[in-house]
Amino acid sequence: MHPDLDRLVRLQQIETFSDSARRKIADLPDRLRALDARYAAARGAVDAASAARADNQSARRSLEKDLATLQGRLAKFRDQLMEVKTNREYQAMQKEIEVAQTEVRKTEDQLLERMIEADELGQNVKRAELAAVAEQTAASEERRRLEEEVSGLQAELDRVAATRTNTMAELPAHVLAVFEQVSKLRRGMAVAEARDGLCTLCNVRLRPQIFNDIRKNDSFIQCESCQRILYFAARPEPAAGGSESP
Repeated sequence: MHPDLDRLVRLQQIETFSDSARRKIADLPDRLRALDARYAAARGAVDAASAARADNQSARRSLEKDLATLQGRLAKFRDQLMEVKTNREYQAMQKEIEVAQTEVRKTEDQLLERMIEADELGQNVKRAELAAVAEQTAASEERRRLEEEVSGLQAELDRVAATRTNTMAELPAHVLAVFEQVSKLRRGMAVAEARDGLCTLCNVRLRPQIFNDIRKNDSFIQCESCQRILYFAARPEPAAGGSESP
């Protein structure tokens, strides 16, 4: 491969890596906020489950008070039944007792429902708490991984910066000017591989003679469609009698 074409390929690799690394570094705050939001949602589920359990406990206390009042009224009616003197009074008191018994049974049923519900709500709280702990652990691990990744990317950016400067300095001015012009026009992608008769970035088919010239890698040839500088990367031939490894 022509030395300057080789430098252009390496320069494009550096530019592509650097652009990707800078985007990942810039995205770190948003990714960390997303982790915080996930944990906040898990804690919100714990709070909601705890609030539902607290409402249940409050309702049970209220029903227990109501039941105690109703049972006291029923006991009072039964005592009064022993003191009535006429059949009319006896029937009226029996009616009051029946109504009180119905209200007691109704309140007991409501209380039983709340007690059964309390078991499920308690389990909901436990599950939510376990999920929140798991989310906190996962978020902490992901935060550490992201920060390590960004730290490594920043170190690699610092390292390749010198290589980029040296590579650019080794290129003829007119070649570098073409690279920079096409890079601005094509969002940072000024160099493309030609493969199977195509420019791999714009997918336009190259004329056969042009593709044959590109395969030699001894001159600067730009894609007639996207203007990117083209090169050819030879692929190793599969071993005879065997299959190509993946």
